[in-house]
Amino acid sequence: MRKISYSRVVLGGFIGGLVAGFLDWFLNGVVLFRYWMDNANRLNPSGHNAASPPALIVGIFLICIVGNILITWVYAAVRPRLGAGMQTAVRVGLVAWGLAFLLPNAAWSLTGIFSRHLLLYDVLAGICVILSGAVVGAALYKEAESTSADQPVPSKAPHAVG
Repeated sequence: MRKISYSRVVLGGFIGGLVAGFLDWFLNGVVLFRYWMDNANRLNPSGHNAASPPALIVGIFLICIVGNILITWVYAAVRPRLGAGMQTAVRVGLVAWGLAFLLPNAAWSLTGIFSRHLLLYDVLAGICVILSGAVVGAALYKEAESTSADQPVPSKAPHAVG
């Protein structure tokens, strides 16, 4: 079995995180902006302790990059069992989407704090964000080259026949 190439995990996760971050900014910061502002103003009318828009954007991009490094690492770890390629990247992305968007938004929907429409739109946007980052990260990931130290040492004992 080949070793995980951590430099490729970081590269794929970083680039995938940038793609996911841009898509997240567009979907949540442009398309769903009105919904988020309506909910934010209802919950915190003064805006006290809210992040400034530049800090919010930097924070979202950092979260997307770290998240996609983790997604790319999981892809690299399951690749020997599930195979390389887009199908495995989508499977890993769906697990990450379920953990990062589906389950948390389902829990928030029970509280009534956020509009259920907003949460549904966020879940749908999240699948686009997570899958795009996972696919880009997986496309950039390559296995580390095996060395002779990685290969098992052949046994010198004769094999028993029986």
